[in-house]
Amino acid sequence: MKTIIMCGGKGTRLREETSIKPKPMVEIGGRPVLWHIMSIYARFGFKDFILPLGYKGEVIKQYFHDYNMRHTDFTVELKTGALTAHAGHLEDWRVTLCDTGQETLKGGRLKRVAKYIDGERFMVTYGDGVADIDLNKLLAFHTRSGAIGTFTGVRMPSRFGTVRTGAGGKILSWEEKPVLDEYINCGFFVFERRFLDYLSEDENCDLEKEPLQQLAAEGRLAMYPHPGQWQCMDTLRDSLKLNELWESGQAFWA
Repeated sequence: MKTIIMCGGKGTRLREETSIKPKPMVEIGGRPVLWHIMSIYARFGFKDFILPLGYKGEVIKQYFHDYNMRHTDFTVELKTGALTAHAGHLEDWRVTLCDTGQETLKGGRLKRVAKYIDGERFMVTYGDGVADIDLNKLLAFHTRSGAIGTFTGVRMPSRFGTVRTGAGGKILSWEEKPVLDEYINCGFFVFERRFLDYLSEDENCDLEKEPLQQLAAEGRLAMYPHPGQWQCMDTLRDSLKLNELWESGQAFWA
């Protein structure tokens, strides 16, 4: 089953890093967050990836082109330029990298890589979020639902404390950063192939707007409630938090 990881956005809220690299290449513990996301899927046996590229996509292409050189020892004969690679651990992943345009939104990117998607089912996620998700449970949920598409929902803690007041401004309760009742979409989608018919290659086709809204209106969209942890890398604060978790041995997604 193919896994598509969205890698085309500009990451404008993380300009400290994304002025020189695309957001999926921002590192956690010396490896791109993209590598961490791929490792989540590979742990469950899903090792065939499609990466729709956009902003600074050449950085991602170069990373995978040079992957062997980066992560194994080798000997170079300076006179001839001949290279001899030495044995080392390398992931047995297959990665298809596709330029899908600088300004294309996620729905258009997905449609533009459709030619590389075989089979009747595929998975999609964002290139900036990690989770301790059980992908086998996600797939089983999707199958039971009978839906065309399933997304993963998480409940997030509020960034601020909340208070409940009564008459005269009396404080009835005070709770510091409570977990919100509402779910948010954290990605980790499963789609049946016929979902591609809801998309167009137009650069303004946004995955979360008309396509998923139409699917929901038809009663063909389901949500898998993830009971564990999830964290995106959206800001410098998020990047620092994820690196702290990694360095302290508390990387819940690893």
